[in-house]
Amino acid sequence: MSARKIVHIDMDAFYASVEQRDNPELLGRPVIVAWRGKRSVVCAASYEARRFGVRSAMAASYAERLCPQGIFVPPDFTRYRVVSRAVRDIFFRHTDLIEPLSLDEAYLDVTENKTGLTTATKVASLIRRQIQEELSLTASAGVAPNKFLAKIASDWRKPNGLFVIQPAEVEEFLTPLPVSRIPGVGKVTEQRLARFGVQTVGELRTHALEDLQNLFGRYGQRLYELARGIDENPVVPNRPTKSISAEDTFEQDLLLAETEPMIRRVAEKAWLASRNESRVAQTVVLKLKTAEFRVLTRSQTPPSPPASSEELTQIALSLLDRVGTDPMQRFRLVGVGLGNFRDSQEAPEPMLFPSYS
Repeated sequence: MSARKIVHIDMDAFYASVEQRDNPELLGRPVIVAWRGKRSVVCAASYEARRFGVRSAMAASYAERLCPQGIFVPPDFTRYRVVSRAVRDIFFRHTDLIEPLSLDEAYLDVTENKTGLTTATKVASLIRRQIQEELSLTASAGVAPNKFLAKIASDWRKPNGLFVIQPAEVEEFLTPLPVSRIPGVGKVTEQRLARFGVQTVGELRTHALEDLQNLFGRYGQRLYELARGIDENPVVPNRPTKSISAEDTFEQDLLLAETEPMIRRVAEKAWLASRNESRVAQTVVLKLKTAEFRVLTRSQTPPSPPASSEELTQIALSLLDRVGTDPMQRFRLVGVGLGNFRDSQEAPEPMLFPSYS
């Protein structure tokens, strides 16, 4: 099988950049796209705001403390979707194999491209130039033989950068990277790997497939492959979203009655993530993991989909009444999800998430 040519395009500080483009008074200033308030989180931050440590999904109140001079702009997702569609139209000039990840990033398979350019690097360069000239926005791009590497590459020279990983360079590029750069390696997995002396991808590569499978189950094979730069996942156009969720692992186990602030936080994150979708979620899911690692879920499909972050939060909080565990039971994780997506003009579908213990 011949090597793929994959491009990952990631718009730079997308929501904040759109705001700066449309309001020249914001250019060069620390823009924070968020509603003000204790329960709000940051949707996006300009690079000027990021210098103060402001990041997306951070509590807006904390962002304000980090950057008191930050300019808060309420998000306008309708406008961001219009711009996203314009970016997508540029992509389609080059290939039909486009897999959007959100409003501001996508994978493109340009193994064969419509414009007859001889390399994927030339395609990526032209796309970036067209975005800048036609939309007055910047994008970063990564070019590589697969999706895993292309996504890492697009982050390498942000903002407004292009980085290419040639097939012959894969092993040398990956070897010194921290294992946290591998998708799915969060803090817990990173700590488990560190206990076995694994902190870099090169060190991970020294472990046998069987050992990694014993440690991580099916994910062990994925770790084994990614450490070697292997990713056979194709670019899949128009992949329908099945669910969107956010979750938080507590620093110490909590009683059910103590989880409300965390539920509010992850509900806000889930709501923000869902704003990247053109389809509507019907079902709200509350997920809890006990101190003994038992997972409980409760769900509700309201007569009409939640229309705001606060509405989603209230539904998630109401599901606490249906958990039905010992009042002294402690929990280590909470999550809020949205599922059962449909087009906004479609009639409601049956609930797909049953409630169970």
